[in-house]
Amino acid sequence: MGDGFVGKSALVTGAASGIGRAVAAQLAAAGASVVVADLEMGPAQAVADELTAAGGEAVAFAGDVSDPAVARASVERAVEAFGALHLAVNNAGIGGPQGLLADYDDSDDFAAYHRLMGVNLHSVYYGMRYEIPEIIAAGGGAIVNMSSILGLVAEPTAAPYTTAKHGVSGMTKAAGAAYAAQGVRINSVHPGYIDTPLLQGLPPEYRAALIAKHPAGRLGTPEEVANLVLFLLSDKAGFINGTQHVVDGGYTVV
Repeated sequence: MGDGFVGKSALVTGAASGIGRAVAAQLAAAGASVVVADLEMGPAQAVADELTAAGGEAVAFAGDVSDPAVARASVERAVEAFGALHLAVNNAGIGGPQGLLADYDDSDDFAAYHRLMGVNLHSVYYGMRYEIPEIIAAGGGAIVNMSSILGLVAEPTAAPYTTAKHGVSGMTKAAGAAYAAQGVRINSVHPGYIDTPLLQGLPPEYRAALIAKHPAGRLGTPEEVANLVLFLLSDKAGFINGTQHVVDGGYTVV
C-alpha cells in the first residue's frame, strides 16, 4: 500500500491481538495514524508502542465498546488525537455458548448469549453511530465491519455467534446504502478460521478438524485478513460499498 494512508486517521477495535493487531500494524506502516482500541489498556498500549517504535503514529484506547458511551469515547479519542476520523474497523469480537440452541442453560448460557450479542453485534451499531458523522465531517472515508464466514453460512452448534455475525452483514448493507452518497463506504469482511492465539490453544484433533474444513488445507493468517481490510479501506476500493468479502481458503464454497 506504500503511503496510501498518509494524512488519514483510523480507529481499530479489538486491536491488541489477532486480526485487529494485524490491521492496525498494516495501517500504521502505510502511513495512517491509528487508535489501537481494546478492552484493557495494557495490551492496547503495548501494540501502540510497537507501532510507534516501528515509525508509525498510534495511540491506545481502553474500554468495552459494547457500551455505547465507550464506543463514543473511542471515536472522540481519535478526533482528539489526530484532528479527524477517516477510517474505522469494527473488529472487536468474542466467542460464546456452544451446543444446540434448545440445550442452553437458562442462566449462564443466557448471560453469555447477551454478552456475545453486545460485543459482536451491538458494538458495531454503536461504533458506526459515532464513526459515521465524524467521517462525513472529515470529507468521507470508509468503514470495515468484521463479520465471519458464519455471517454467510451457519454452524449448528453456534447459533448465537452465527446470529450476531449475520446481523453484522445486514447492518453493513443497510448502512452502506444509507451513507454512500455522503462519501462513506461500509463493507464487511468474512474470515474463515484464522490462526490466532484463540485457536492456537485448541486440542490438536479439534484444530485438525477445523483445518479440514478449508480446501486450502490450512488456517488463514491475520495478515491475510488485514490485506483485504486495507484494500477495502483504500481509494482503490472506491466503488465498493455495502458488500461482503470472504477470506476463507474456500470454506464457504464446498
